[in-house]
Amino acid sequence: MLQVLLSGLTVGTIYGLVAMAFAIVFYVTKVINFATGQLLMVSILLVSGLVKLGLPDWLGIVTGLVAATVLGVATYFIAVRPVLRFDRFSFAWLVSTLGVAIVIQATFALIYGPASQPFPRGLHAIPVRLGPATLTVQEIVTLAVGLLAIVGWHLVRRYTLLGKLGKAISTDPEIASTVGANVTAFAVGAFAIGGFLAGLAGILVGPITYGNPYLGDTYGIFGFIALMIGGIQRPAAAMGGGLVLGVLSIAANTYIGAQASDWFPFVLVLLVLLLTPNGVFASGDQLRRLFRTRRAYQQGVNA
Repeated sequence: MLQVLLSGLTVGTIYGLVAMAFAIVFYVTKVINFATGQLLMVSILLVSGLVKLGLPDWLGIVTGLVAATVLGVATYFIAVRPVLRFDRFSFAWLVSTLGVAIVIQATFALIYGPASQPFPRGLHAIPVRLGPATLTVQEIVTLAVGLLAIVGWHLVRRYTLLGKLGKAISTDPEIASTVGANVTAFAVGAFAIGGFLAGLAGILVGPITYGNPYLGDTYGIFGFIALMIGGIQRPAAAMGGGLVLGVLSIAANTYIGAQASDWFPFVLVLLVLLLTPNGVFASGDQLRRLFRTRRAYQQGVNA
């Protein structure tokens, strides 16, 4: 049971990082970047390719993270900004970001071919016993990064302009710009953070899995499912959705069957959308608002 829990949390952290990449972009721009999964794939394949050429692992990792971040920003300028400038209420970004995803995937398939690429095992080759369970140092680092991502976003939301004004910009960018907010800079920042998180997820999952040009589809879909489970309005809740998805998927794979993780996430997200359409953690926020409203009403009656 402990092994299932820890393995599920590790996988769930990867899903959660991708979900946070989706959520932070949505937090500022009200756009879902459907090329996010491909940014994860880019970081994996670049590291694999550069290490194969004999370059140090650290240089490959830095290059992968920078490339994912730059491609995230490029996606905004190529596929999102022109659409929003024409009509900010349009959903054409759905097609344009999917187009970017297809182009990235096709480009890397042309360069690397369809075969899986080995990734440096690094810390994944070092096992650590935790009672009856076993994790690798790589998996422990992954869990720590997930925790840091949540704490980091909390600090960004509370103490930076991106966190404080992001919601206002996404709600009405015209009014935000009239009071001095640089809407483009905020959007670029959100896409850069989203690209970095997706690339980081690739660096963390690379030693555990493999790399090929089509891997982005899988993690993009599972990250989006995690986003729906946790709630699209809060990036930290998106990480929570990833953890829930990871634990339940590994449990289904262990106790139901080896192929359960292929279909179980879709059943899970369907149940979540039927029962709590705004996400599991968003429902908790709604309950707290309801209790606060009821308390305020009672205080008004008593007064």
